[in-house]
Formats: sequence, structure tokens, C-alpha cells
Amino acid sequence: MTAASVTAGRGPASAPAWFGGVYRAELEKLLAQLATRLLTVICAFGPLAFAAVLKVQSGTPSDALFGFWVHTSGFAIALVVLGFAGSWGFPLMAGILAGDLFASEDRYGTWKTVLTRSCTREDLFAGKVMAAMTFAAGLLVLTALSSLVAGLVLVGDQPLIDLSGVVLSSGRCLVLVLVSWLLCLLPMLAYTSVAVLCSTATRNGIVGVLGPILVALVTQLLDLIGRGIWAHMLLIGSAFDGWHGLFTTHPFYGPLVVSSIVSLIWIGACLTASGLILKRRDFLGTSQTRRSGWLTAIRVVVATAVLITALALAANLGPVGVTAARLDAAIGPEFNSVTLQQQQLIGRAVPAGARLAIIPSCNRHASKPEGPGDWTCNLAVYLPQPRAVPYQRSIVDYDVSVQSNGCYKAQSPPAFVGGQTMRAADGQDVANPLFVVYGCFNTL
Repeated sequence: MTAASVTAGRGPASAPAWFGGVYRAELEKLLAQLATRLLTVICAFGPLAFAAVLKVQSGTPSDALFGFWVHTSGFAIALVVLGFAGSWGFPLMAGILAGDLFASEDRYGTWKTVLTRSCTREDLFAGKVMAAMTFAAGLLVLTALSSLVAGLVLVGDQPLIDLSGVVLSSGRCLVLVLVSWLLCLLPMLAYTSVAVLCSTATRNGIVGVLGPILVALVTQLLDLIGRGIWAHMLLIGSAFDGWHGLFTTHPFYGPLVVSSIVSLIWIGACLTASGLILKRRDFLGTSQTRRSGWLTAIRVVVATAVLITALALAANLGPVGVTAARLDAAIGPEFNSVTLQQQQLIGRAVPAGARLAIIPSCNRHASKPEGPGDWTCNLAVYLPQPRAVPYQRSIVDYDVSVQSNGCYKAQSPPAFVGGQTMRAADGQDVANPLFVVYGCFNTL
């Protein structure tokens, strides 16, 4: 048999049929794998177990956006699960689904067999990739529905305070939560494409599984350093932050558009490179040994270390995303909104459109006031008085942790804002809106 006969094409009419056959076969193979079945079970029941655990305890995952509100609104459950899935869950899913997709053919030595059954490399590549992406999209949808149902059933469909301190209605929350999960489909497919590339290039299933997780780890590390936005915006993990702008009083879409384009670039680049590698492979020669596969993996690790170092050095390139002016402009109006909500909860009449006189001043200790990290914000609140003194000045201090994506978490000692819960006018204990303040601003 010649090399030409191995890769010989077929007539245009038969191409869809052969692609469909490969696609169905790969779907069946994925479905038969134990790892895929376990992922399905985790996606279906993991959010329910998470919500059930929170239901029986008073603690909250307050480090996550909306984590403070998981006992107050079921929509917060779905958003907290989305935040965790975007950081670690989706990269792990992508690696398990696609990391061994092509490497398994090398491990079992089945390339010649599958390519001599009137199936071209193009059919095989397209069928495998589409099968992996179908499962990836299906698991994302399953996790989204599971987390939403778990939150609504175990907590309820109560309104949720957004990232500007304004109460969102239940209907709007439902729409925004579903849209947010849908927007994460592109970065999920980008992680799947990375797994495909690692599996094809290294011929090693372990590297293929760990590839997306390594990219996610790099994203997490870069979020802690550097003031520039270019290196942060070019990573897949940053694309899972685009939905934050939807949960503000004045939505901003710049990061969402950029992250979607970046995800498409990752998908196109990884799949193009994988296709070229597979097209140029010589399957008629001697098989690759286990040793050479591991040598390739070592080279990948070394190249990755060099790339991480280069990205760390480039973390300060580009405009500064987190600045004192942007943080001041975001936390001042939000503090006004949550303060008025607190007053309404304790039974005081608050006129529509009421505003407090607030002058925020955010800074960093022993550091230039820009970039992600720990900040301190002093909020000077001026309250009108009925007698001779026209205004009473009160200072509220918040310790603010700001991320490179412009999202922050602000906390103040209970002596200033009260405890985690408070007694409402109807006698019930409710969450104190001033205890933890979440917010996001546009870094572009």
C-alpha cells in the first residue's frame, strides 16, 4: 500500500457521510469512557451538592463574586459556580475530553488502521474535534442548568444586588445568568482547542490533559502581577470575566468583545496548527516510541516555562487597567446604593433617587496607586443635620481587594458598618448590604 492510497480523497458526495461516520464513532467512544461519564455526573449533581452544603451551614464563599449572597438569592449560586468553573472547571473538562483524543491513537498504534478504512485525515480530524466540542458544549449547558435549578430550588428566586449595588429583579437576573453562561461557550471551546493541539503535537495524553489546566494556571498567576492589560486580555482565562460588565448599572461591553475575539483567535490558531501537524505526519514509517513521546513532553514543559517568563515580563505592557480614579468612580456610587438599601431594610423612608454626599479616596500602602492587589478606600460621608451644623462628616474605611479584570471586594470592620447579618424592619435577620461590597469597572 502506498502513502498516496492512505491519504487518498473521495468524491465530494461521499465526504459528508464519512465525516458523519467519524463524528458518531467518536461520540460513542467518548460516551463509553469512564472519565466522560464521571464528568457528566459531576456537572449534573455537583452544583446541587454545592447548594445543599451551603444550605445547612452559615458560611459563605465570600471571596467569589456574589458569594456573600448565596443564602439570599439562588441566582448567586449559579454565578459562583460559573466563576469557579471558568477558573478551573472548564479547563479540566476540556483536558479530559480532548487531551487524549489524538494521543490515544499513538498509544495504541491505531493510526494506520483508521486511515486505511476509506477515511482521510481531514475526516478523522474534523470528526474527533467536533465530537469533543459537542461534549464540551453539552457539559457547559448541563452545568448551567444544574446550577440554576439548584439555586432556585434550594434558595429561591429572590432579587440580587448587582455589581453597582442596585437590586436586580428576578426576571432580569434569570436572563443575565443564562446569557453569562452562554457567553462562556467560546472560551470553553478555546480550552478544548488547546487540549487538541497538545494531544496532536506531543502525542502524549498526559500533556494533552494538563495543557488547558496549565493555561488556566498561568492566567491565575498573571492576575496577581503587572499593571498592563495586554497580557491579561490575551489569555483564554480572562474571557470568562466578560460577563461581569452585564451586572452593572451602566453595562460595559469592551472586555466582552475583546475576550470573544481572543477566544476565536485561540480556536482558529490551535485547530489550524493541529490540522497541519496531523496532515504532515508520516504514518507509514516506524512508530514513535514511548521515550520519544516523553522527550517531546519535556521540550513542551521547557518551552512553556520560557513562555510564562515572557508573559510575566510583559505583564506591565499596555495601558494601566486598575487606577485610583476608576476605583473611586466605582466604589463611591456603589456605597451610596448599598447604604440606602440598608436604610430601607431597617424601615426608614428613602426618597426615590436619593443620594448621599460621598467623597471616596482610594490608595495603596507603600505602592503606586495602580494595578491589582490590596487597596484601602476611605469614604467620607456627609450627612445633613437638622440643627446648626449643616452636615456631619463620617469616615468609613474599606479594605479592598482589586483584581486585574477590574472587579473588587470591599470589606469594613463591623464597628463601621455592622455585622454580617442585621435585623430588618419586619423582625427577620437579613444579610447586611454594607458588610461585603462587590463591584466591577471597565479597565479598557
